[in-house]
Amino acid sequence: MNIGTIFSRHGKYRPDHPAVVFGDSRLTWREYNRNINRLANAMSEMGIKKGDKVATILPNCLELLETYWAVAKIGAVVVPLSTLLRAGAMKTLLTNSDTVMVITCNEFVDELNTIKDDLSAVSPDRWVLTDKPGVPGYRFYGELTKAAGDGEPQGIHITDEDPFNIMYSSGTTGMPKGIVHSHYVRSWYGAGFASAFRMTPESITMHAGAIVFNGAFVDLMPTVFIGATYILLPQFEPVSYIETIDREKVTHVMMVPAQIIAMMNAPNFSPERLQSLEMILTLGAPLHMAHKEALTTALPGRFYELYGLTEGFVTVLDKMDYAKKPQSVGVPLPLTEMKILDDNGLEVPPGEVGEICGRGPHLMPGYYKRDDLTEKAVIKGWLHSGDMGSVDEDGFLYLVDRKKDMIISGGVNVYPRDIEEIVVKHPDVCEAAVFGIPHDKWGETPIAVVTLNPAPAVDAEVLREWINEKVEAKFQRVSEVVIIDEFPRNVAGKVLKREMRKPYWEGHGGNL
Repeated sequence: MNIGTIFSRHGKYRPDHPAVVFGDSRLTWREYNRNINRLANAMSEMGIKKGDKVATILPNCLELLETYWAVAKIGAVVVPLSTLLRAGAMKTLLTNSDTVMVITCNEFVDELNTIKDDLSAVSPDRWVLTDKPGVPGYRFYGELTKAAGDGEPQGIHITDEDPFNIMYSSGTTGMPKGIVHSHYVRSWYGAGFASAFRMTPESITMHAGAIVFNGAFVDLMPTVFIGATYILLPQFEPVSYIETIDREKVTHVMMVPAQIIAMMNAPNFSPERLQSLEMILTLGAPLHMAHKEALTTALPGRFYELYGLTEGFVTVLDKMDYAKKPQSVGVPLPLTEMKILDDNGLEVPPGEVGEICGRGPHLMPGYYKRDDLTEKAVIKGWLHSGDMGSVDEDGFLYLVDRKKDMIISGGVNVYPRDIEEIVVKHPDVCEAAVFGIPHDKWGETPIAVVTLNPAPAVDAEVLREWINEKVEAKFQRVSEVVIIDEFPRNVAGKVLKREMRKPYWEGHGGNL
């Protein structure tokens, strides 16, 4: 089961149907498949073989998409890295993933040049730039693919269990956690979500978020699976987003709450311009009820909501169920099971809160080189999410709390402990607690609450600037630092972040 053969199939049986649109580039399935084959053959000629890791550090672009599928065709493993990472974090993840080839663009050359000598696994001829020929130390993507043949790669045998990608969590300090997905898992992304979202081969999907995050595969895989059309935007800008939906007659979109809010507040927002839409899917962070109601009033019968983990459990609230279950995040997909368990591992009855656990065909094989973490997350075949929720009498899931205190900012998972590890390095800081507070644009934004050592010399604003200079990625920057005398604690001495969050979240849907 090689997901790369999907493109071979559509190139043969749907050759003239529009496959992908990016800017002024519009490729049919025949053209798209040939481009993918050229890159696949070029990589094979460079010595990339089955199981080798190929990392990307790229913004949204056609070359990034082509890399995903070319890597699949030759049985290598793609490692998409965020463009928000700094050199130190890049080095950590490139090393941890055993990367042997890097495809990037000129924007990141300066930072990569500071760490290239430390990445001996990447040979000098395997640093590739997509956008600028003639840069010392880098080969040019266009020249490599132009010189390669466009026939199907030969002699590649892929099984269901073979890995397709390693997706790193947003945590960038401490021990990396790379989530592996196999060809089998990604195939189920295609089949399962195409069915759940009522996609057809004539659907037109548009995506404006960064496609290096796992959430992007939620609409990417079903679109390519059935041979529909995928429109990729460089970034989200609400006015042009609406214009593109209207012009291209887009049928399916997936948006984080911040994008939905920005679209509805855009000067050209008009239900009439968005009539082609059959699905508006929200994911990545809670969309508050006021925004849900406004959206479904303007565009009824289109709203879907998804709850899921990159590790492999998903529920979907179908557009036909929204009216009767508006606060739910839906039900598991077919062939997927869910349980709500208490601290003793026993299933709780409807209405009672417990940990959300699930199993099914989307479940990851494990964390890359971290069997210890895999064993903690997947117990007897069940993924333990670390999130708290309950189900009603009909089996619909309701989120209650994030047991792991994860922050979701602009659709990106931000782990407070990573930031806390930085904060407590400041000589004036005694303790630190980081958590998310509501943000109109990003959904949530991190803030740091700290206690200080005796005779401190730092104030809150200076400390905030210090933290934001030290964190590994831009999405870890804190919006505010609050200095208090002591943390609230329970009888066991555990810090009660819930109590500190409460004033910020009151009136915002109860995400405490």
